[in-house]
Amino acid sequence: MKRWQLVLGLAVSAVFLIIALNGLKLEEVWRSIQNADLWWLVPGVIVYFGAVAARTWRWDYLLRPIKRIPLRTLFPVVVIGYMGNNIYPFRAGELVRAYVLKRKAGVSVSASLATIFIERIFDGVVMLLFVFVALPFFRQQLSQALQFVVVSGSLAFFGALLAFFILATNPERAARVLSWLLHRFVPARFHDRAHGLLSRFLQGLSSLRSGRDVLMIFVTSLVIWLTETLKYWFVLHAFPAMLRIDVFTNPFTAFYALMLMNGVVNLATTLPSAPGYVGTFDTPGIKVLQAYGVGQAMATAYTLVLHAALWLPITALGAFYMVRESLGWRDFRQAAEVRATEVPMP
Repeated sequence: MKRWQLVLGLAVSAVFLIIALNGLKLEEVWRSIQNADLWWLVPGVIVYFGAVAARTWRWDYLLRPIKRIPLRTLFPVVVIGYMGNNIYPFRAGELVRAYVLKRKAGVSVSASLATIFIERIFDGVVMLLFVFVALPFFRQQLSQALQFVVVSGSLAFFGALLAFFILATNPERAARVLSWLLHRFVPARFHDRAHGLLSRFLQGLSSLRSGRDVLMIFVTSLVIWLTETLKYWFVLHAFPAMLRIDVFTNPFTAFYALMLMNGVVNLATTLPSAPGYVGTFDTPGIKVLQAYGVGQAMATAYTLVLHAALWLPITALGAFYMVRESLGWRDFRQAAEVRATEVPMP
Protein backbone atom coordinates (compact mmCIF):
# COMPACT_ATOMS: atom_id res chain seq x y z
CA MET A 1 0.00 0.00 0.00
CA LYS A 2 1.50 3.29 -1.11
CA ARG A 3 1.66 6.17 1.36
CA TRP A 4 -0.38 8.52 -0.84
CA GLN A 5 -3.20 5.98 -1.05
CA LEU A 6 -3.37 5.70 2.72
CA VAL A 7 -3.26 9.49 3.14
CA LEU A 8 -6.00 10.00 0.55
CA GLY A 9 -8.21 7.35 2.17
CA LEU A 10 -7.75 8.87 5.62
CA ALA A 11 -8.51 12.34 4.28
CA VAL A 12 -11.74 11.23 2.58
CA SER A 13 -12.87 9.39 5.72
CA ALA A 14 -12.06 12.44 7.85
CA VAL A 15 -14.27 14.66 5.67
CA PHE A 16 -17.17 12.21 5.93
CA LEU A 17 -16.73 11.89 9.70
CA ILE A 18 -16.70 15.66 10.17
CA ILE A 19 -20.03 15.83 8.34
CA ALA A 20 -21.46 13.01 10.47
CA LEU A 21 -20.27 14.46 13.79
CA ASN A 22 -21.60 17.95 13.15
CA GLY A 23 -24.20 18.62 15.86
CA LEU A 24 -24.10 15.02 17.10
CA LYS A 25 -24.53 14.29 20.82
CA LEU A 26 -22.43 11.21 21.50
CA GLU A 27 -24.10 10.48 24.84
CA GLU A 28 -27.45 10.10 23.04
CA VAL A 29 -25.86 7.73 20.54
CA TRP A 30 -24.44 5.60 23.33
CA ARG A 31 -27.81 5.59 25.11
CA SER A 32 -29.53 4.37 21.94
CA ILE A 33 -27.00 1.55 21.55
CA GLN A 34 -27.42 0.55 25.21
CA ASN A 35 -31.21 0.34 24.75
CA ALA A 36 -30.94 -1.75 21.56
CA ASP A 37 -31.97 -5.41 21.56
CA LEU A 38 -28.76 -6.76 20.07
CA TRP A 39 -30.08 -10.34 19.88
CA TRP A 40 -31.53 -9.28 16.53
CA LEU A 41 -27.95 -9.27 15.23
CA VAL A 42 -27.84 -13.08 15.40
CA PRO A 43 -30.27 -13.75 12.51
CA GLY A 44 -28.72 -10.78 10.73
CA VAL A 45 -25.27 -12.39 10.83
CA ILE A 46 -26.70 -15.72 9.70
CA VAL A 47 -28.34 -14.24 6.60
CA TYR A 48 -25.21 -12.20 5.91
CA PHE A 49 -23.15 -15.37 5.58
CA GLY A 50 -25.84 -16.60 3.21
CA ALA A 51 -24.90 -13.56 1.09
CA VAL A 52 -21.22 -14.55 1.36
CA ALA A 53 -22.11 -18.05 0.12
CA ALA A 54 -23.93 -16.42 -2.81
CA ARG A 55 -20.81 -14.34 -3.53
CA THR A 56 -18.84 -17.58 -3.71
CA TRP A 57 -21.40 -19.08 -6.08
CA ARG A 58 -21.19 -15.98 -8.30
CA TRP A 59 -17.39 -16.09 -8.40
CA ASP A 60 -17.61 -19.74 -9.43
CA TYR A 61 -19.63 -18.68 -12.51
CA LEU A 62 -17.10 -16.00 -13.35
CA LEU A 63 -14.15 -18.38 -13.03
CA ARG A 64 -15.64 -21.35 -14.91
CA PRO A 65 -14.36 -20.30 -18.36
CA ILE A 66 -10.86 -20.15 -16.82
CA LYS A 67 -10.91 -23.08 -14.39
CA ARG A 68 -13.48 -25.08 -12.44
CA ILE A 69 -12.75 -24.75 -8.72
CA PRO A 70 -14.86 -26.42 -5.98
CA LEU A 71 -17.03 -24.07 -3.93
CA ARG A 72 -15.49 -25.40 -0.72
CA THR A 73 -12.13 -24.14 -2.01
CA LEU A 74 -13.47 -20.77 -3.10
CA PHE A 75 -15.43 -19.91 0.06
CA PRO A 76 -12.40 -19.40 2.35
CA VAL A 77 -10.67 -17.39 -0.39
CA VAL A 78 -13.69 -15.07 -0.66
CA VAL A 79 -13.82 -14.62 3.10
CA ILE A 80 -10.09 -13.83 3.31
CA GLY A 81 -10.51 -11.27 0.55
CA TYR A 82 -13.37 -9.49 2.27
CA MET A 83 -11.40 -9.51 5.51
CA GLY A 84 -8.59 -7.80 3.60
CA ASN A 85 -11.04 -5.15 2.35
CA ASN A 86 -12.02 -4.50 5.96
CA ILE A 87 -8.52 -3.96 7.30
CA TYR A 88 -6.74 -2.34 4.35
CA PRO A 89 -7.74 0.78 2.39
CA PHE A 90 -8.47 0.90 -1.36
CA ARG A 91 -10.12 -2.56 -1.32
CA ALA A 92 -6.70 -4.20 -1.13
CA GLY A 93 -8.44 -7.42 -0.13
CA GLU A 94 -9.40 -7.94 -3.78
CA LEU A 95 -5.71 -8.28 -4.63
CA VAL A 96 -5.21 -10.60 -1.66
CA ARG A 97 -8.12 -12.76 -2.87
CA ALA A 98 -6.56 -13.03 -6.32
CA TYR A 99 -3.17 -13.88 -4.80
CA VAL A 100 -4.59 -16.60 -2.53
CA LEU A 101 -6.46 -18.14 -5.47
CA LYS A 102 -3.22 -18.17 -7.47
CA ARG A 103 -1.55 -20.03 -4.59
CA LYS A 104 -4.36 -22.57 -4.23
CA ALA A 105 -5.54 -23.10 -7.81
CA GLY A 106 -2.92 -21.61 -10.13
CA VAL A 107 -5.23 -18.94 -11.64
CA SER A 108 -3.25 -15.86 -12.64
CA VAL A 109 -3.72 -12.73 -10.54
CA SER A 110 -4.63 -10.69 -13.62
CA ALA A 111 -7.40 -13.08 -14.71
CA SER A 112 -8.77 -13.23 -11.17
CA LEU A 113 -8.77 -9.44 -10.90
CA ALA A 114 -10.72 -9.20 -14.15
CA THR A 115 -13.45 -11.42 -12.67
CA ILE A 116 -13.42 -9.35 -9.48
CA PHE A 117 -13.80 -6.14 -11.51
CA ILE A 118 -16.86 -7.70 -13.13
CA GLU A 119 -18.24 -8.49 -9.67
CA ARG A 120 -17.81 -4.86 -8.62
CA ILE A 121 -19.55 -3.63 -11.76
CA PHE A 122 -22.53 -5.94 -11.27
CA ASP A 123 -22.65 -4.93 -7.59
CA GLY A 124 -22.81 -1.31 -8.68
CA VAL A 125 -25.55 -2.04 -11.22
CA VAL A 126 -27.65 -3.83 -8.58
CA MET A 127 -27.08 -0.99 -6.10
CA LEU A 128 -28.34 1.46 -8.71
CA LEU A 129 -31.30 -0.84 -9.42
CA PHE A 130 -32.16 -0.77 -5.71
CA VAL A 131 -32.00 3.00 -5.72
CA PHE A 132 -34.14 3.34 -8.85
CA VAL A 133 -36.75 0.88 -7.54
CA ALA A 134 -37.03 2.59 -4.14
CA LEU A 135 -36.48 6.19 -5.24
CA PRO A 136 -40.08 6.92 -6.35
CA PHE A 137 -41.28 6.25 -2.78
CA PHE A 138 -38.83 8.66 -1.16
CA ARG A 139 -37.76 11.17 -3.85
CA GLN A 140 -38.99 14.23 -1.95
CA GLN A 141 -37.04 13.25 1.16
CA LEU A 142 -33.63 12.88 -0.48
CA SER A 143 -31.17 15.71 -0.82
CA GLN A 144 -29.68 16.85 -4.10
CA ALA A 145 -26.32 15.45 -2.95
CA LEU A 146 -27.74 11.93 -2.68
CA GLN A 147 -29.42 12.27 -6.06
CA PHE A 148 -26.05 13.37 -7.49
CA VAL A 149 -24.51 10.15 -6.16
CA VAL A 150 -27.16 8.18 -8.05
CA VAL A 151 -26.62 10.00 -11.35
CA SER A 152 -22.80 9.89 -11.22
CA GLY A 153 -22.86 6.24 -10.12
CA SER A 154 -25.14 5.38 -13.04
CA LEU A 155 -22.76 6.91 -15.55
CA ALA A 156 -19.72 5.18 -14.01
CA PHE A 157 -21.09 1.65 -13.56
CA PHE A 158 -23.18 1.37 -16.71
CA GLY A 159 -20.32 2.87 -18.72
CA ALA A 160 -17.88 0.34 -17.27
CA LEU A 161 -20.30 -2.53 -17.89
CA LEU A 162 -20.73 -1.49 -21.52
CA ALA A 163 -16.94 -1.25 -21.97
CA PHE A 164 -16.42 -4.74 -20.50
CA PHE A 165 -19.12 -6.22 -22.75
CA ILE A 166 -17.44 -4.69 -25.80
CA LEU A 167 -14.07 -6.14 -24.77
CA ALA A 168 -15.55 -9.56 -24.02
CA THR A 169 -17.72 -10.02 -27.11
CA ASN A 170 -14.94 -9.33 -29.61
CA PRO A 171 -11.69 -10.26 -27.84
CA GLU A 172 -9.59 -10.44 -31.02
CA ARG A 173 -10.46 -6.88 -32.10
CA ALA A 174 -10.16 -5.68 -28.48
CA ALA A 175 -6.70 -7.26 -28.25
CA ARG A 176 -5.60 -5.54 -31.46
CA VAL A 177 -6.84 -2.12 -30.35
CA LEU A 178 -5.39 -2.45 -26.86
CA SER A 179 -2.11 -3.76 -28.31
CA TRP A 180 -1.90 -0.67 -30.53
CA LEU A 181 -2.49 1.53 -27.47
CA LEU A 182 0.18 -0.35 -25.52
CA HIS A 183 2.77 0.12 -28.25
CA ARG A 184 1.88 3.79 -28.51
CA PHE A 185 1.81 4.73 -24.84
CA VAL A 186 3.74 2.06 -22.87
CA PRO A 187 7.58 2.09 -22.85
CA ALA A 188 9.09 -0.67 -25.01
CA ARG A 189 10.75 -2.44 -22.07
CA PHE A 190 7.30 -3.21 -20.64
CA HIS A 191 5.69 -4.54 -23.84
CA ASP A 192 6.11 -8.26 -23.13
CA ARG A 193 4.71 -8.01 -19.62
CA ALA A 194 1.93 -5.70 -20.80
CA HIS A 195 0.84 -8.14 -23.51
CA GLY A 196 0.82 -10.96 -20.97
CA LEU A 197 -1.31 -8.88 -18.63
CA LEU A 198 -3.69 -7.99 -21.46
CA SER A 199 -4.11 -11.63 -22.49
CA ARG A 200 -4.83 -12.80 -18.94
CA PHE A 201 -7.21 -9.89 -18.29
CA LEU A 202 -9.24 -10.60 -21.43
CA GLN A 203 -9.37 -14.26 -20.39
CA GLY A 204 -10.96 -13.11 -17.12
CA LEU A 205 -13.78 -11.47 -19.09
CA SER A 206 -14.72 -14.76 -20.79
CA SER A 207 -17.88 -15.25 -18.74
CA LEU A 208 -19.43 -12.13 -20.32
CA ARG A 209 -19.55 -13.95 -23.69
CA SER A 210 -22.25 -16.32 -22.45
CA GLY A 211 -25.78 -14.96 -22.06
CA ARG A 212 -26.56 -17.69 -19.54
CA ASP A 213 -23.52 -16.82 -17.44
CA VAL A 214 -24.33 -13.09 -17.56
CA LEU A 215 -27.89 -13.85 -16.41
CA MET A 216 -26.61 -16.01 -13.56
CA ILE A 217 -24.09 -13.37 -12.51
CA PHE A 218 -26.88 -10.79 -12.39
CA VAL A 219 -29.26 -13.12 -10.53
CA THR A 220 -26.65 -14.08 -7.94
CA SER A 221 -25.76 -10.38 -7.51
CA LEU A 222 -29.43 -9.67 -6.88
CA VAL A 223 -29.62 -12.51 -4.34
CA ILE A 224 -26.48 -11.22 -2.59
CA TRP A 225 -27.78 -7.70 -2.08
CA LEU A 226 -31.38 -8.64 -1.26
CA THR A 227 -29.98 -10.96 1.40
CA GLU A 228 -27.74 -8.22 2.74
CA THR A 229 -30.72 -5.84 2.84
CA LEU A 230 -32.49 -8.48 4.92
CA LYS A 231 -29.66 -8.08 7.43
CA TYR A 232 -30.36 -4.33 7.52
CA TRP A 233 -34.00 -5.23 8.26
CA PHE A 234 -33.08 -7.54 11.15
CA VAL A 235 -30.80 -4.89 12.67
CA LEU A 236 -33.66 -2.38 12.34
CA HIS A 237 -35.67 -4.50 14.79
CA ALA A 238 -32.94 -4.05 17.38
CA PHE A 239 -34.09 -0.40 17.62
CA PRO A 240 -37.83 -0.46 18.48
CA ALA A 241 -38.05 3.34 18.43
CA MET A 242 -37.23 3.34 14.72
CA LEU A 243 -40.11 0.95 14.03
CA ARG A 244 -42.52 3.68 15.18
CA ILE A 245 -41.35 6.07 12.44
CA ASP A 246 -43.82 6.23 9.54
CA VAL A 247 -41.61 4.74 6.84
CA PHE A 248 -40.69 1.75 9.03
CA THR A 249 -44.15 0.91 10.39
CA ASN A 250 -44.98 -1.07 7.26
CA PRO A 251 -42.63 -4.03 6.55
CA PHE A 252 -42.74 -3.45 2.79
CA THR A 253 -41.93 0.25 2.85
CA ALA A 254 -39.31 -0.47 5.51
CA PHE A 255 -37.58 -2.96 3.20
CA TYR A 256 -37.74 -0.52 0.27
CA ALA A 257 -36.26 2.19 2.47
CA LEU A 258 -33.42 -0.10 3.52
CA MET A 259 -32.82 -1.13 -0.11
CA LEU A 260 -32.33 2.54 -0.90
CA MET A 261 -30.01 2.96 2.09
CA ASN A 262 -28.06 -0.14 1.08
CA GLY A 263 -27.66 1.16 -2.46
CA VAL A 264 -26.50 4.63 -1.41
CA VAL A 265 -24.00 3.53 1.25
CA ASN A 266 -22.41 0.89 -0.96
CA LEU A 267 -22.08 3.30 -3.85
CA ALA A 268 -20.34 5.68 -1.42
CA THR A 269 -17.92 2.96 -0.29
CA THR A 270 -16.46 2.86 -3.79
CA LEU A 271 -14.69 6.09 -2.82
CA PRO A 272 -11.20 5.90 -1.27
CA SER A 273 -11.42 5.66 2.50
CA ALA A 274 -9.68 4.54 5.66
CA PRO A 275 -9.70 0.79 6.38
CA GLY A 276 -13.17 -0.62 7.02
CA TYR A 277 -14.93 2.09 4.96
CA VAL A 278 -14.92 4.38 8.00
CA GLY A 279 -17.02 7.43 7.23
CA THR A 280 -17.90 6.54 3.64
CA PHE A 281 -20.31 3.87 4.90
CA ASP A 282 -21.56 5.66 8.01
CA THR A 283 -22.24 9.23 6.90
CA PRO A 284 -24.41 8.41 3.84
CA GLY A 285 -26.33 5.86 5.93
CA ILE A 286 -26.99 8.40 8.65
CA LYS A 287 -28.10 11.02 6.13
CA VAL A 288 -30.51 8.64 4.40
CA LEU A 289 -32.08 7.68 7.74
CA GLN A 290 -32.37 11.33 8.73
CA ALA A 291 -34.18 11.96 5.44
CA TYR A 292 -36.74 9.37 6.59
CA GLY A 293 -37.30 11.29 9.82
CA VAL A 294 -34.96 9.33 12.12
CA GLY A 295 -33.20 11.50 14.68
CA GLN A 296 -29.45 12.04 14.24
CA ALA A 297 -28.45 10.12 17.38
CA MET A 298 -30.70 7.15 16.59
CA ALA A 299 -29.62 7.10 12.94
CA THR A 300 -25.98 7.13 14.03
CA ALA A 301 -26.52 4.35 16.59
CA TYR A 302 -28.25 2.13 14.03
CA THR A 303 -25.62 2.75 11.36
CA LEU A 304 -22.71 2.10 13.73
CA VAL A 305 -24.23 -1.15 15.00
CA LEU A 306 -24.99 -2.24 11.43
CA HIS A 307 -21.46 -1.37 10.32
CA ALA A 308 -19.95 -3.36 13.19
CA ALA A 309 -22.24 -6.33 12.45
CA LEU A 310 -21.10 -6.28 8.82
CA TRP A 311 -17.42 -5.80 9.65
CA LEU A 312 -16.66 -8.04 12.62
CA PRO A 313 -18.02 -11.53 11.71
CA ILE A 314 -16.39 -11.83 8.29
CA THR A 315 -13.16 -10.28 9.55
CA ALA A 316 -13.00 -12.82 12.38
CA LEU A 317 -13.77 -15.73 10.04
CA GLY A 318 -11.20 -14.44 7.56
CA ALA A 319 -8.56 -14.41 10.31
CA PHE A 320 -9.50 -18.01 11.16
CA TYR A 321 -9.09 -19.08 7.53
CA MET A 322 -5.75 -17.27 7.32
CA VAL A 323 -4.47 -19.35 10.20
CA ARG A 324 -5.93 -22.55 8.73
CA GLU A 325 -4.36 -21.83 5.32
CA SER A 326 -0.99 -21.00 6.97
CA LEU A 327 -1.15 -17.44 5.66
CA GLY A 328 0.50 -14.54 7.43
CA TRP A 329 0.42 -10.77 7.16
CA ARG A 330 3.55 -10.98 5.00
CA ASP A 331 1.39 -12.67 2.35
CA PHE A 332 -0.53 -9.41 1.99
CA ARG A 333 2.75 -7.76 0.99
CA GLN A 334 3.62 -10.73 -1.20
CA ALA A 335 0.34 -10.19 -3.07
CA ALA A 336 1.53 -6.74 -4.13
CA GLU A 337 4.85 -8.22 -5.27
CA VAL A 338 3.07 -10.87 -7.35
CA ARG A 339 0.97 -8.16 -8.97
CA ALA A 340 4.14 -6.21 -9.76
CA THR A 341 5.48 -9.22 -11.71
CA GLU A 342 2.28 -9.38 -13.79
CA VAL A 343 1.49 -5.70 -14.20
CA PRO A 344 3.95 -3.34 -15.90
CA MET A 345 5.00 -0.60 -13.53
CA PRO A 346 6.33 2.68 -14.99
